[in-house]
Amino acid sequence: MSEQSFSNANKGSETLNGSAASFVSHKRFYDDTNFPKGFKRSGDFTSKEAELLELHGHAMKNLAEGKTLPVTADEAQFVEVIKGNIAPSSLLEHIWLKYRKLARGKPFYAVVGTVHLPATKPEVEVEPEAAFDVDVEIEDDVQDEAEPEDKA
Repeated sequence: MSEQSFSNANKGSETLNGSAASFVSHKRFYDDTNFPKGFKRSGDFTSKEAELLELHGHAMKNLAEGKTLPVTADEAQFVEVIKGNIAPSSLLEHIWLKYRKLARGKPFYAVVGTVHLPATKPEVEVEPEAAFDVDVEIEDDVQDEAEPEDKA
């Protein structure tokens, strides 16, 4: 996406937030760790949600982490929603909560009774011969020859 189309997309979404200064971000937001193919191709977000998350994600992340202070009433309400004090009401609040839920990881469902343990290497390898604790005396088949006695 070119720089001009990015700024045009920002202008189009300003009316969505209520004021021109809400959730301003100068670069696109990506989460390659949790969504390596992008938000649109993940299948978890609609095209509109993915676009808004990319456009305003950095601003929402900074507000949620407390790196920036809210400037507008919309941003102050967003911070209250993130803290859990009020229910989400705007589209950006719903999108951010959805993103955080999905970024924590999708639930893992297993068949009942199966145990999924990571494969580990044994710390000490046991030799097959040492595995048995049986004391067995082995008699030598070779008989000792009698040593000649000293005649003196």
